Amino acid sequence: MAGVRVSATDAARALLNEIRADHGDVLFHQSGGCCDGSSPMCYQVGDFYIGSSDVKLGEIDGAEVYISGPQFEAWKHTQLILDAVDGRGGMFSLDNGREKRFLTRSRLFSEDELEALPAVET
Repeated sequence: MAGVRVSATDAARALLNEIRADHGDVLFHQSGGCCDGSSPMCYQVGDFYIGSSDVKLGEIDGAEVYISGPQFEAWKHTQLILDAVDGRGGMFSLDNGREKRFLTRSRLFSEDELEALPAVET
């Protein structure tokens, strides 16, 4: 979907709905590559604190999606697409143990799309 910094596949939305049924409201933080590589991490709201340099990319079905400021600078020209695939989730992420995990795919924005994007929230 053009015009947004983050979107999701139907598979990711289905996994998100499954997790919400068990945990209530959640948020995502795009991991910067420490313990869990570069996986999108899913947390129950209140279990993860958004840092002062984190950037809000948007929302997926009401679940806010964040990325660290330095990582955003590297990826600001791309749209992040949340997907769900077979496998184990990140060890701290709510998709862990479900035999499905979130995965980030990306695509480059066109110059016109970049110019039309709204400012990000920090």
